[in-house]
Amino acid sequence: MTREQRLAEVFVEIADSLIDDFDVLDLLQRLSARCVELLEVSAAGILLADPRGELQVIAASDEHTRLLELLARQHDQGPCVECFRTGSARTNIDLGRPEAAAAWPRFTPKARELGFVATHAIPLRLRDRVVGALNLFQTSVHRLDDDEIALAQALADVATITILQQRTLEKSYVENTQLNSALTSRILVEQVKGVLAERWGTSVDEAFAAFRAYARAHHLRLTDFARQIVDGTVDTSTIPAPENAQPPEIYE
Repeated sequence: MTREQRLAEVFVEIADSLIDDFDVLDLLQRLSARCVELLEVSAAGILLADPRGELQVIAASDEHTRLLELLARQHDQGPCVECFRTGSARTNIDLGRPEAAAAWPRFTPKARELGFVATHAIPLRLRDRVVGALNLFQTSVHRLDDDEIALAQALADVATITILQQRTLEKSYVENTQLNSALTSRILVEQVKGVLAERWGTSVDEAFAAFRAYARAHHLRLTDFARQIVDGTVDTSTIPAPENAQPPEIYE
């Protein structure tokens, strides 16, 4: 299947997801994974601005803790911060150049430690409104050309419209409520990932995959399902554990 055909499928998938009560967190999670697939980058993350204008992680193609930590490091410095503040894309950033280390002394060494050699930051924007940024990472040297950058911006635009859709584009107070809700949802899911990973003795990636698969199979919103687990109103033993789960030993 060509990339053009796959891209058409992705946009149909996204359009089909935009129902009245769609799960924005799950959709953004899928969108970050599609960025990796379509742009042939190694990882992708979506960051949204909180009410104070600080970027927070909302979705990532890889739920590995170290990638999430790297994304979170852009809380106050990094390509995404500059992209968000200026509304302009920062692309084909060579993390091996001294300029990158000088510009972002906390972010760049961590990215290099994880094996990333290049990064890109694409604004999540609608007209002149910027609500966050899409961060792309590469472990091999490959410059994104103009067409690939345009595709990355198109995917970022889809993410923005997804967040701000349902006729709230001109209602800032509703918009802020939606952004706050999305950020709160992420926090709940992070808590559940940790609980399930510890209970099953698996990685957070595996715990998240099992949690998400169960939610989708039972038509549950990730946020609602996570809140039920945190509140103790759901018996987590009903969630099929990953195949390699190793429950902690119970000592008498």
